Amino acid sequence: MTDIPWWVSESFWKKIAIWVTAGAFVTLIFLTFDSLSQTSAGTRRVPAYTVINQQLDYRKNDQTGRFQPVIGDSQPLFGKVYSAAEAEALVDLGKKTVQAKNCMNCHTLLGNGAYYAPDLTKAWLDPAWISVEMREDMMVKFLMDPENNARTFGSGRKMPNLGITEREAKGVIAFLKWMASIDTNGFPHNFTSLESEE
Repeated sequence: MTDIPWWVSESFWKKIAIWVTAGAFVTLIFLTFDSLSQTSAGTRRVPAYTVINQQLDYRKNDQTGRFQPVIGDSQPLFGKVYSAAEAEALVDLGKKTVQAKNCMNCHTLLGNGAYYAPDLTKAWLDPAWISVEMREDMMVKFLMDPENNARTFGSGRKMPNLGITEREAKGVIAFLKWMASIDTNGFPHNFTSLESEE
């Protein structure tokens, strides 16, 4: 009778499977908490929701060579300075509206979604809004009535009317402004912002 080597035995591989699974689980928990600590609002890369009260731009950093958001002086959204709780509630409303209206079915947000319609990661800074003074009004009108306020630039693609209320439109705009402040490691690359053009 031949002895089976220990490393071929069934009990050895069962123990290995348990240890590998347990190790992967612990690693996953650690990485989850690490990711949350870096991607939560109010961190170095993801500003607090009150950033909607400030001027934003997107420029190439001469030291790193990559594009990144630049947070400037006061520039209240819709002429109002929002408290931390108000800003969070407005951005949250916008995020929930974007999810409820399934915007990612056509648009891309932070690299996720579809490619039929424009990427929305830096939509707040898009030069298509013509000027800083006109931007908020144009965005609200477009979201509430896209058929009559579309800027297709010859593409022929138009956003359908999703029945967005004025309150929801303002929430979406707050969400887009906050999202434009996130440091996305230079994505999108070579994006020219409205603020830079003025």
